[in-house]
Formats: sequence, structure tokens, C-alpha cells
Amino acid sequence: MDLRYSPEEQAFREDIRRFLEDRLDSRLREKVRNGQRLNKSDYENWHALLNTRGWLAVTWPREYGGTGWNAVQRHIFEEECCAAGAPRIVPFGLNMLGPVLMKFGSQAQRDYYLPRILDGSDWWCQGYSEPGAGSDLASLRTRAVRKGDVYVVDGQKTWTTLGHYANRIFCLVRTSTDGKPQEGISFLLIDMQSPGIEVKPIVLLDGEHEVNEVFFDAVQVPVENLVGEENRGWTYAKYLLTHERTGIAGVGFSTTALDDLRRIARVQLKSGLPLAKDPYFAARMAKVEIDLEAMKTTNLRIIAAAATGSAPGVESSMLKIKGTVIRQEINDLTRRALGPYALPFVSEALEAGHNQEAIGPDYANPVANQYFNNRKLSIFGGSNEIQKNIIAKSLGL
Repeated sequence: MDLRYSPEEQAFREDIRRFLEDRLDSRLREKVRNGQRLNKSDYENWHALLNTRGWLAVTWPREYGGTGWNAVQRHIFEEECCAAGAPRIVPFGLNMLGPVLMKFGSQAQRDYYLPRILDGSDWWCQGYSEPGAGSDLASLRTRAVRKGDVYVVDGQKTWTTLGHYANRIFCLVRTSTDGKPQEGISFLLIDMQSPGIEVKPIVLLDGEHEVNEVFFDAVQVPVENLVGEENRGWTYAKYLLTHERTGIAGVGFSTTALDDLRRIARVQLKSGLPLAKDPYFAARMAKVEIDLEAMKTTNLRIIAAAATGSAPGVESSMLKIKGTVIRQEINDLTRRALGPYALPFVSEALEAGHNQEAIGPDYANPVANQYFNNRKLSIFGGSNEIQKNIIAKSLGL
């Protein structure tokens, strides 16, 4: 028994474990554990299962159909899902847009969109980054001009994760060029089936079609799809990003990845001894384990603050930096532990049903892909360099 948790919290953990043992599809579990690519139906089925149990919207209050869980319960849920090999909960509608609509959206928007996020009617993607407007998001150039009862949108978004699955996109658009760049941005909800929208894939180094470019050519958006006030979108965008950055920390993913690393270090040999007994490697493992334990405490404190309705600011930047550094360090140590077994990479091996003979031990198959793919963690959601500037500015440095 973990003495950090009360008997009630331990019982809650056991309830989560039983649910995952009984209801998580074994095929899906194996795809996740083997690092294979998940398709849209994999995510949809997992979301539907959680929604039926009432456990999908873990960050939402009960009044909107959420769990109403406290920070510790959410932390336990994330840990157990990762340990069981469950897919991640796709965050765009649930953890990003949902909180924005609850705080800044109209009653009509909340009544319409929040239930559709829960029941899977809508799959949302995020329209923030543009060519030339990534970390410097305030320089975005996608324009929205109001003409009567519609906004006409022209421009381009890029790095749109899973945009090819989405039927809706929440977008930052420029509605004014007066004053500071941040003062002329608005937050729009756009139907991806609208005439004038084109989605083009961006295929990554590992052969994965995960991100996209989205083009807008005279796309008409009803004015009632404006969230909050015109030209106040920067405020809403910052609120959303604090929730995104907190999620990027990925405490559960790091915990599971560290357990995998320990197992590998016990069986991989160096000079005839397990790698875990090598002083240099063991020291790096110990450091990342200490950092992860410290971050767990910080994560609990920050998500507890978010649960009160406030949006953590500089704290979420701190968590984003540390969380991504820890995840990347674990990926690097795993790659180093496998040595030459981490080098071969066949993109097709990440597809379900692939039967080519593996090179090296089974657990080596996804390592190269995870290492390279997770290099993005320190870039998206606001690069770590930008987050350091935010922290310094908050301290008056």
C-alpha cells in the first residue's frame, strides 16, 4: 500500500484498476504497449467506453457532465490508465475547448457543444499555429472580416494535430490590426465541412500522418460562433494554453516509461552485468526518478488550483518545462539502454497486423519512434524557451 494515499484514495485506485482490467480491450491495450499507431475508431471507442462509465471528462465539474474529481483522483486515474496501456484521452475538445466554453462561452454555446464533446458527435482540433506564427503566436495572420451575420475567414493554420479526423476546429483569427497584435485576435468555432476549407497532410519522419495544414479560403462562419467578445481572443487563448501545458507534463506517461526503462536496464548487459548496475547509467536513472517524484507533487498542486476554476499561469509553464524534459530524458535513456537495437526503424512495424520479424527484443520496436516523436514535446504548447521567458517576466527579471 502506498502510504501517500488515504484508504479512500486507495479504494478509488482499485476501482479504476478493476474497470481497466475488465473493460479495456486487449487488442487496444497491446497496440498501445507495442507503440503501434492508433486510428480514429480506437480513440472513439475508448472515449465512448469512458463516457458510458462517466469517466471521460475528468477535468469538468459534474454540472457539465464531468467527474468532479479532485486533483488526487485525477492523478490516480492518469497513472492507472497509463500503466494499463490505455490510449490517451484526445485533449482538444475535453481539456482545451471545454474549459474555455465553461468560462467564456455563451450559455447557448455551452448547451450545444459540451454534450457533443462528451458523446463524440464532435471531434475538435486546434487552429493556433501558422507558418511564421508558432511560438510568436500573436503575429498570426489568418483574417476574419465580419460581413453582416458571418465572419469571412482567409488564411492558413499548420501543425494541426489529428485535423484529418476533426469535424470542427477552434481558431484564433485576426479581426483587427489596431493597437498591439494581441488586442486584435478573436476566438472562433468553425465547422470543418464548411466550403473553402482544405486539409493537407504533413507526413512526419516516422511515416506518421499525425499533423496537417489547414487552409481557409473565404470560409463563412456564423457570428454566433464567436466565443466571448471580438478582439478578446488572446485572453481566451492564454487560458486554454495553461490547461494544455499542464497536460503536456504527462506525469502518467513518464511513470510508465520509467517502469519500462527499469525493466530494460535489468536485462540489458554491459561488461557482463545488468546495465542498472553501471554507476553512470544508474545515476542518470536515479536523477530522473527523483525529478519525476518532485514533479508529481508539483503537478498535484497545480491541477488542484485549476480545479477551483482558476487558470494557473507561470506554474503551468514550470510544469510544462520540467515535464517535457523528464519525458525526453527517459526516452533518451531507453534508447541508450538498447544500444544498436534502438537503431533499426521500419515505419510499417507501427501498423497493426505487421508480421515482419522484429530486430532485437520485442520491447525495442517502438523505442526509436518514441524518441524522435517526443522531441516535439518541448516545442508545442509554447516552446520551453518561451516558457522560460514567461517565468522570468513574472519574476520581474
